[in-house]
Amino acid sequence: MEYAFLGGPGSGATLRLDYRAFAYAGKFVVGAPGKSALRTPDGSPAVPEWEPDEPLPSTVDASEFDGDVVAAVSFSPDRTEPSCCRLRYVTVHVARRGEGLGPRLIERTVSRLAADGYDRAKIAVNNPFAYAALYKCGFAYTGEKTGIAELELARPADEPVAGSDIGDERYRAGLRAFRDADRDLDPVEREFIAARLGERGK
Repeated sequence: MEYAFLGGPGSGATLRLDYRAFAYAGKFVVGAPGKSALRTPDGSPAVPEWEPDEPLPSTVDASEFDGDVVAAVSFSPDRTEPSCCRLRYVTVHVARRGEGLGPRLIERTVSRLAADGYDRAKIAVNNPFAYAALYKCGFAYTGEKTGIAELELARPADEPVAGSDIGDERYRAGLRAFRDADRDLDPVEREFIAARLGERGK
């Protein structure tokens, strides 16, 4: 896979992703946010062996999809903090999840944002799996919540949050926030959180 910076905020960059393979696919046809992606270097299909669970409607032409994309992220300046860029949507092809592609894409994108003059990057996450993955990218829980059951994470754009600054207790505080939120967790999420909090079997 190769990294592709498709355009910064306001550039009009868009992606047309197959909604059967990508969460938030409809968000990437909007031109205002910036976008970057991991894609095949030669334009070949990202997952040629993948078979969707449902057919496309007759009104949708599959050839119009950006089929070489494996993962994508959109971003735009924070409305109240212009020196901070907020990662809006991150999506990975359903057949390639669990391979670390999302964190790889985020790390490259945040480095590019630093080169473009942003001081900080933020992202809101709504599940413990994304939360844990973003901690590996140097993001840390700010203690703030946004949206529906979303925790806000942040890091300096030019370097990850230092491990000593993140702290185990800060990480665990976010996991407890997911555990204690109003949203019902599925059994896999509950087990994931319990294991990381050392509460499995309690």
